[in-house]
Amino acid sequence: MSEKLRVLIAEDHQTVRVGVKLLVDAQPDMVVVGEAGDGEIAVEEAIRLKPDIVLMDISMPNLNGLKATTRLRRLDPNIKILILTRHTDDGYLQQLIAAGANGYALKQSAPTELINAIRTVAAGDAYLDPSLTRKVMGGYVNRSASLRGENKGDLTDRENEVLRLISFGYSNKEIGGQLDLSVKTIEAHKANAMRKLGITSRIDIVRYAILQDWLKDD
Repeated sequence: MSEKLRVLIAEDHQTVRVGVKLLVDAQPDMVVVGEAGDGEIAVEEAIRLKPDIVLMDISMPNLNGLKATTRLRRLDPNIKILILTRHTDDGYLQQLIAAGANGYALKQSAPTELINAIRTVAAGDAYLDPSLTRKVMGGYVNRSASLRGENKGDLTDRENEVLRLISFGYSNKEIGGQLDLSVKTIEAHKANAMRKLGITSRIDIVRYAILQDWLKDD
């Protein structure tokens, strides 16, 4: 029993959590040692239980998967975190890898693929769902020319502010009025931020905002 991989499941949907638990516990070399329904509890349980691997959902209440991953990585640099999600967007993937996730598995993939992902990450290797590999590699190749010496994702305060206001639904003209800047300057900040993040549309900005918790309904 002591040699089994100890797994913590962080997932807010109970049905999914139960299904993943049944799958993991059915493996001869794995055991679920804890569960969490929100990000705050996931961090607390991971520190308390010290599992071999944390299965982390992205969309959770109180603290989302990105924030929980970042916090866990800061509290315990050696912890292994496998993101388990339905999202296939490159923007999500880039931010989660930057936060310190060791792997990225899709809920819609075959159960055998999740088990393979757990074993891969637990062994100390990075894991990326096969259905995402070609997409991600293609994206990196297409953007390679823009990566010369640029610290991708290192947004300025102004760029963050502009993206935040865009995600709230304001137009460039309205944002310019709020920040006392010209529309042309707002467009430049928006373009620079999107290039750094590797995103291409307003929908991508909204997704980025969700991961940053900008759109939380307090």
